[in-house]
Amino acid sequence: MPDVILHLRDGVKMYGALRPLRVRELVLHAGESVALTGVDGPAAAVLADLITGAVLPDQGDVVTFGAPTAALSNGDTWLASLERFGILSERAVLLDAMTVAQNLALPFSVEINPISDTVMADVLRLAAEVGCAASVLPSRVGDVDPLVRARVRLARALATGPHLLLAEHPNALVPANQTAALAADLSRVTAARGIAALT
Repeated sequence: MPDVILHLRDGVKMYGALRPLRVRELVLHAGESVALTGVDGPAAAVLADLITGAVLPDQGDVVTFGAPTAALSNGDTWLASLERFGILSERAVLLDAMTVAQNLALPFSVEINPISDTVMADVLRLAAEVGCAASVLPSRVGDVDPLVRARVRLARALATGPHLLLAEHPNALVPANQTAALAADLSRVTAARGIAALT
């Protein structure tokens, strides 16, 4: 089917746990949101790495956007393919000493002191989209609450205009009393953009 953007079949990956990650079949269509349960943090990271082609399965096939990840022939091809993915994860590094605005500017430019007017327009757009109030933009990321940090990670994941958002245990990014707010952000943003999401 032409709208299938992810097809993982008979996938097995050893990663140092008692048992390997095993996925009999996972199919994701364009614009579809799917949540997997029963996958711990390390396994979720391995699954995201398999989907993006960062690692190859020990058995089985991973096909993303119509091409097998095993066909990514070199580092440049793989890096170019990453723009189709947004990854919301604790593994996404935030620079705690920098402001929220500077962290949001990094996907667009490494010149973040000061942020150019053009890049700042992108920062403001992304911040509004994920629910970051303009009042938090001058705050150091290390000083803001976990929900704001999660929204910064979400904005960074969306910055390149991905077709598939991979959310690795997003509930681990925030305290229990903030998970509903983050879930609402994820649902709203993916629906508005019409992108697929795998949580």
